[in-house]
Amino acid sequence: MIVIENVRDFDLDHIFDCGQCFRWDRQKDGSYTGLVRGVPPANISLSRKGALIIDGPDRKGLEEFWREYLDLDRDYGRVKDKLSENDPKMAEVIGCGEGIRILRQDPWETLITFIISQNNNIPRIKKCINSLCENFGKPAGTYGDYEYFDFPDAEVLAGLTLDDLAVSKLGYRAEYIIETAKTIVEEGANKLYSMKGAEREEAFAYLTGLHGVGPKVANCVLLFSLGKLDSFPVDVRICQVMNRVYGIGLNDKRTMAEFAASNFGEYGGVAQQYLYYFIKNTTTEGD
Repeated sequence: MIVIENVRDFDLDHIFDCGQCFRWDRQKDGSYTGLVRGVPPANISLSRKGALIIDGPDRKGLEEFWREYLDLDRDYGRVKDKLSENDPKMAEVIGCGEGIRILRQDPWETLITFIISQNNNIPRIKKCINSLCENFGKPAGTYGDYEYFDFPDAEVLAGLTLDDLAVSKLGYRAEYIIETAKTIVEEGANKLYSMKGAEREEAFAYLTGLHGVGPKVANCVLLFSLGKLDSFPVDVRICQVMNRVYGIGLNDKRTMAEFAASNFGEYGGVAQQYLYYFIKNTTTEGD
């Protein structure tokens, strides 16, 4: 077990229920159980005194791993102050999900999971991903009574056929996944991972050159795994919230992106997550 004291600006529901990840599940006690690529399954909870408790393997270097994955060393209080300065609307939005942090996820897994996310809802996305892992991933260990499987490597997915992937019910996305996996294998996975050090424009061009990757998926990969916090993914919910909060035309994605770049700047992606969580949790049925 790993205990990290005095964690601030951190809320498990805000972090794991804002659309940035799909392999963490909420438990009855409010904790979350899941796994990160290459690390055995664990349970994460937060004590009343603000201590982060990670129940799982406790081996050398894992505390540093979790600190990086959960982005614990970034001052989100300062980020929130900067975003809400001279923007009372954003201050209200932040108040709804003030404990959000941007997870630093694995680029390969993030790329494929957000290809799966296209025109899909979160319960079905999670079901597809779990099936993909259970059928084609390696055993990653157990937590409680549940057996977990690692996310399958590019080499594995590149060698599959559409018939093979039918078991995971991915629809048209199956072709995208196979073709993208083939490209990653041919070019070497290092190219994808090297995009962490590339300029955002270069990384965006690389990602959108992959089969089935459009601007929204590319921006999600940039934001959630490549450290480009100025990336601003735009989907249906973001269109709704930008229209509702800032009065931008419901389908005017270009103006939304320009507004984000101008008003949110280097923290556009953090703002996007606050906005996503806000609209998700303040929209009533029929809105």
